[in-house]
Amino acid sequence: MDYKELCFQVQNIAHSTGNFIRGEQKKITEKNIEIKSVASLVTYVDKTAEKQIVDALKELLPEAGFVAEEGTAESNNEKYTWFVDPLDGTTNYLHGLAPHSVSIALAEGNELVLGVVYEVGADEMFYSWKGGPAYCNEEIIETAKRSKSEDTLIATGFPYYDFDKVDEYIGAMKELMQSTRGIRRFGSAAIDLCYVAAGRFDAFYEHALHAWDVAAGVFILQQAGGKTTDFSGGDNWLFGGEIVSASNAYFPEFFGIVNKYLGEK
Repeated sequence: MDYKELCFQVQNIAHSTGNFIRGEQKKITEKNIEIKSVASLVTYVDKTAEKQIVDALKELLPEAGFVAEEGTAESNNEKYTWFVDPLDGTTNYLHGLAPHSVSIALAEGNELVLGVVYEVGADEMFYSWKGGPAYCNEEIIETAKRSKSEDTLIATGFPYYDFDKVDEYIGAMKELMQSTRGIRRFGSAAIDLCYVAAGRFDAFYEHALHAWDVAAGVFILQQAGGKTTDFSGGDNWLFGGEIVSASNAYFPEFFGIVNKYLGEK
């Protein structure tokens, strides 16, 4: 498998889909919005974008399965699996806000080998492949070297359907508010992770995410020199709904803060 060449082909798919998403933004009305839950929305744009991506990826790798947000295709224990979020940040998109992104990752067995995240509004393409560095628009990116909380800027997201750990989540947020330069909530986990990879943020944590939200961003972050675990330091971040990501320099201190409130007791 030529991961580098495949990565460039996936970028083309993400860019094409991003153009479609951008072009439809001003056409959507309230009647086009379906409500999964109070804070989880979907439109024909999400569904059409996912079908475009899945159809194109099937041509690239017919033998692969899919884990996709809108259920266009499924995985049945194939050797290769695509993780697809056609529009990460749908609520932002519907309100005319950035960021919102196309997120695509590929796993070979249990190993992620490729990640592409396209931020539609800023026209920024983040990507990497197994054996390669991480990039943003053809420039190599790396995580920040800051190691102390007082020098860092943190990203997070707010749970929108699983509120069992809200009090603990706010506890961690309160400590980070008091010990860092600040916390930002942008509304696209894929972009948050890519911004950590690019050194714009130093760390990211969130609860109740799905595999398609994080697969591509985490892979790009790891290739850029970052680390990811679940809230207890394990490796169940892809399907476990818990994620702690940071630069290698800051990870020990950041993980300690998040684990104190959200780790297994």
